Amino acid sequence: MVISTDEELAKLKEIGRLCAQAVETMARALEPGITTRELDAIGRKLLEDNGAQSAPETSYRFPGATCISVNEEVAHGIPGDRIIQAGDLVNIDVSAVKDGFYGDTGASYALPPVKREIEKLCRDGRRALWTGLQQVKTGKSMAGIGNAIGAFAKKNRYTLITNLSSHGIGRSLHEEPKELPTWPDPHETRIMEEGLVFTVEPFLSLGAEWAEDGGNGDSWTLYSDPRAPTVQYEHTVVVTRNGPLILTLAS
Repeated sequence: MVISTDEELAKLKEIGRLCAQAVETMARALEPGITTRELDAIGRKLLEDNGAQSAPETSYRFPGATCISVNEEVAHGIPGDRIIQAGDLVNIDVSAVKDGFYGDTGASYALPPVKREIEKLCRDGRRALWTGLQQVKTGKSMAGIGNAIGAFAKKNRYTLITNLSSHGIGRSLHEEPKELPTWPDPHETRIMEEGLVFTVEPFLSLGAEWAEDGGNGDSWTLYSDPRAPTVQYEHTVVVTRNGPLILTLAS
């Protein structure tokens, strides 16, 4: 989507804010003993109390309001009976729709006791996101996002999941520009135009390079390949001449 009116921008900011608030509210409830289904219900309530609906549920019939991925799960984890344990690494990904406009954001959280390498991975996952965001500007190449994140990952001895990409968003959950890489891709030649809306969401890992189906009959949940701790941090942004306008802020 390319924004053309102030009303469109206001509606995108509203749904982005609600997505961010859902993530933060769910994160505050994270503690050993809570199930991912209970955590999902907290996110659902915040969205629905504010007139929003789950995007994966309404768009793709995903079996939950939010995606909650734990430890070996990289993305699209289904809320259920899994009990969060001390030391778990949990990713919360919330996408929603209100008044025909979509937002998408996510973050990873490590429950105490936290190993030093996991604490550093979470910190650097946030840094990788901001490294990519700094490349967002009208007239710049989309490839710059993945190139910058790739350089950061290489310098700090991380790998990147290279089959889970950023994507366009706005009037639908996934739209043009499709499959925007957050890793170096020599085939990426598109240019960012003023008002373009998309996500930036690198998956930074301690060794994984791919996300795969677990082969257990669950067609949604993706796992790291090879198995390795992996984090994801995500914002929805608008391209401007002054850089990225972040839509998924809680306030």
